[in-house]
Amino acid sequence: MRGATHAKWAACAAAVALAATACGGGSDSGGGGADGIVSSSWGDPQNPLEPANTNEVQGGKVLDMIFRGLKRYDPETGEAKNFLAEKIETTDSQNFTITLKDGWKFSNDEPVTAQSFVDAWNYGADVTKKQNNSPFFSDIVGYADVHPEKGDPKTKTMSGLVVKDPKTFTVALKEKFSTWPETLGYQAFSPLPKAFFTDHEAWLKKPVGNGPYTVDSYTKGTGMKLRKWDAYTGEDKAVNGGVDLKVYTDNNTAYTDLISGNLDLVDDVPAQQLKNVANDLGDRYINQPALIIQTLTFPLYDPQWSKEGMDKVRRGISMAINRDEITKQIFRETRTPAKDWTSPALGDKGGFSATACGEACSFNPTEAKKLIQEGGGLPGGKVSLTSNVDTGSHREWMDAVCNSVNNALGEGPVCTVNPIGTFADFRNQQSSFKLTGPFRSGWQADYPLIQNFLEPLYYTGASSNYGKFSNPEFDKLVDAANRESDAAKATGLFKDAEKILAEQMPSIPLWYQNGSAGYGERVSDVKLNQFSVPVYDQIKVS
Repeated sequence: MRGATHAKWAACAAAVALAATACGGGSDSGGGGADGIVSSSWGDPQNPLEPANTNEVQGGKVLDMIFRGLKRYDPETGEAKNFLAEKIETTDSQNFTITLKDGWKFSNDEPVTAQSFVDAWNYGADVTKKQNNSPFFSDIVGYADVHPEKGDPKTKTMSGLVVKDPKTFTVALKEKFSTWPETLGYQAFSPLPKAFFTDHEAWLKKPVGNGPYTVDSYTKGTGMKLRKWDAYTGEDKAVNGGVDLKVYTDNNTAYTDLISGNLDLVDDVPAQQLKNVANDLGDRYINQPALIIQTLTFPLYDPQWSKEGMDKVRRGISMAINRDEITKQIFRETRTPAKDWTSPALGDKGGFSATACGEACSFNPTEAKKLIQEGGGLPGGKVSLTSNVDTGSHREWMDAVCNSVNNALGEGPVCTVNPIGTFADFRNQQSSFKLTGPFRSGWQADYPLIQNFLEPLYYTGASSNYGKFSNPEFDKLVDAANRESDAAKATGLFKDAEKILAEQMPSIPLWYQNGSAGYGERVSDVKLNQFSVPVYDQIKVS
């Protein structure tokens, strides 16, 4: 997904610019008890909150509160469990019959039907709607008709989606995809009410979903207020009265507000505060493994990075990075040096490998310099790293990476940092393929499968393949893995595909990221799910 290019923060530092209640708890944070309002740090989403158009963390947090889909990932185990789906049946891992549970409604009182899903998926796939998550529907028969590579669509609906009755629809896939049902907890597959289509502009201003919260108001640059939906029928009813998401441009400011009692929850403790957090928060600090990896991706659409021999240069840059030192000095046990392109949270059976990257992810200045010289040298004799710098201590680690590279090569300041002020600007440049050097490409999994760490980022034309890596053998192995009904064999094929990444190095694995959060004395039962997102609906306010 959510290409978790992490935008954990986005706009609220100056009290003169915003009302005081935007940055602190204020009277609007609600009182104690069941009706209390949780206040939490946040960042403005890149795009309007359409489920098929949101593939970054901040928007994803909201969708997770206002929508429920066919499946939901267990907050503790990550297991994909049926939610709105009563059953998902198949005899061949290619044709599926989906039956919905009774009684589900949207917060505007519209019933959730099979048509709600089919209409939403057809909208998401439609090339004219320009939805970021369109490729998630590409496995469905008829996708090419609504989303051609060139020209106008032939039709508005995919032939592989058929409504049988209000509670039942069928899905025909182009190929066998044994784990396809496990992907259906991702928010791109959410249902949409008729109101989304009949008055789209009004819906975008105040999204209507079927989850435990409704959107009360949103002011860009300030925050969003979500309130408990009392008529929600799901088993995960909110135990609080709502959540105020407050926009910050500086996570240190958010942390200061937390310590002073003006904020209940910070869901990414800034690196500068890690030395203080145990003393400041005690057991109100959470630090746990998550399905997140941070990488540096190369813009292979730029000929200077994709010409012959550059695979050696890319590997050499990787070997010039002292991951152990950087994670210890900057991140203090909240990051672990990466050994592959997935996450330890998957486990060995799920596809994690501590050896996939091999020597390419080990610090070796001598070999790094040798490989870069053999590959023809850095393009133009230099390399520039790019990330937004409004969140996540990105400036600090980019400076540290460049220092490591410069020290390893011994040729002066050949590695420099190209900071971009805001996450939205960074994402816009990244998604329009305007970056000319390695760029941060953090990934927070959409669902707990090795497939999600590989296909969306490295398959030809995939939704988050911002480096435009393309390798026919990699694609072939991914296709074969998706068709394989034996989970262990499928994982093995994905690991074979990962070996190609180790050879070509389209991106450099940097480190695995823990979920880290801190919370105030006013709230309890604060947990992070496996994606490092707070389980907002279970937070209690005293």
